[in-house]
Amino acid sequence: MKRWTPTLEWGCTSQISNKPSEYWFTKTHLQGKSNHCSATMSEVQKEVLTGIQSELAELKSTVSSLKNRLQVTEEQLHHLRKNEHKVAFGATLGSTGDFGPFNTPVTLVYDNVYVNEGGAYNPTTGIFTAPVKGAYFFSFSGHNRSSKVLNLGLFKNEEQMVIVFNHPLGDRYESTANSISLTLEKGDCVCVRLRETSWVFDNYSHHNSFVGHLLFPL
Repeated sequence: MKRWTPTLEWGCTSQISNKPSEYWFTKTHLQGKSNHCSATMSEVQKEVLTGIQSELAELKSTVSSLKNRLQVTEEQLHHLRKNEHKVAFGATLGSTGDFGPFNTPVTLVYDNVYVNEGGAYNPTTGIFTAPVKGAYFFSFSGHNRSSKVLNLGLFKNEEQMVIVFNHPLGDRYESTANSISLTLEKGDCVCVRLRETSWVFDNYSHHNSFVGHLLFPL
């Protein structure tokens, strides 16, 4: 039987002994590359972070600007709506004494004005003109000596809506009133007309009134 030769064993030993040095060289080389990559990644991260911070600052500025513009717009709309929807009036005939009768209907002009917010009521013509589409409330009253008929009609444009009326009952004073809510388009007109062959009476006590206001816009 042959024995294993020492030369081969020493050769193997020599080859094995060389491997640690190769390992440490490779490890050191890789560590250098790793450190370089880490440094490069750190720079990239800083650039990305700087870019994100810059974009965030720009977005904050834009949002702040939009908030300011929105606030201004809301204030302007509130102002417009407040002024547009401020509609109310109230007026009486005043010291007219006996008025009528006439052969044709006559629009009553209530020129003793107490309030006319929005300017929708015209005290020269006695006509209310709707400034906006909406639901409106109106009331009116009549007073006379009942020796003659009292007949007043509330008109929307040329259509009679409701009336106040009393029959001749003798020489005494009587009052009556009526009211109604109406849907009006912008530009619709409302007035009170004294019907033919009837009359009203008023004095400093202001017996005859015409009142209206906007309930809400539509």
